[in-house]
Amino acid sequence: MPRSMPYSLIQKLTGELLGTALLLAVVIGSGMMGQRLASGNDAVALLANTAATVAGLYVLIEVFGPISGAHFNPAVSTIMAIRGTLAKKHLLPYIVAQLTGALFGAWLAHVMFDISVLQVSSKIRTGTGQWIAEIVATAGLLLVILRAPSEKVAAMVAAYIGCAYWFTASTSFANPAAAFGRMFSDTFAGISPASVPAFVAAQFAGAGIGLIVSRYLDD
Repeated sequence: MPRSMPYSLIQKLTGELLGTALLLAVVIGSGMMGQRLASGNDAVALLANTAATVAGLYVLIEVFGPISGAHFNPAVSTIMAIRGTLAKKHLLPYIVAQLTGALFGAWLAHVMFDISVLQVSSKIRTGTGQWIAEIVATAGLLLVILRAPSEKVAAMVAAYIGCAYWFTASTSFANPAAAFGRMFSDTFAGISPASVPAFVAAQFAGAGIGLIVSRYLDD
C-alpha cells in the first residue's frame, strides 16, 4: 500500500546506506563468482558481473526509490541538490551514508566468499581513455536519470549501466561511492587507491556535463 506519511531523514539515509551496500555486494560478489566459474576467461566473468549488476540495480532502485530516491551515488546526489530535488543540507549526510554503505558492501561480499575482510585493491585503472570513459559513463547516467519517465527510471538506469559496462574502457563505475568501496576489495572489481581520485574527478565532471546537456535540451 502507498505510504501516506513522508519518510524521515534517518529512514532516507538508511535506504541510501543499505541500497549502496547491497549494490556493492552485488558488483563485487558477482565479479568474484564470475571469475571463479569462468576459469580465467575475463569476458565471461565480465558478462556474469554485468548481468548480476543490471538485475541488482533494477531491484534496488525499485525497492529504495520511494524511500530515498535510490541515488546510491554522490555524483547523483550532488546534481539532485543543485536541481533542488534534494535539500542541500541533506547532501553531506547522503554522501556519508553512501560511502559507508559502499565500504560495508565490500566487506559483506568478502565475508560471503570467505576471503579476508580487510583488503586494499592493487588493480591499477588509469589513463586518458579510462578517464574519458568515466566522464561519458557518468554523463550518460545523469542524462538517463534526468530524462527518463519516472515509471521507467529503474529499468532504463539498469539497462544503461549494463550497456556501459561493455562500451566504456573503464567498465562504467560512474559512481564515486562505487570507486570508494571497490578500493577496499582486491578482487575482479577492485580499483587501486592511487587510481580513485582521477576516477572520482571524471565522474563529477561527467555528472556536470549530464546536467548541462539535460538543461540545454529543455531550452
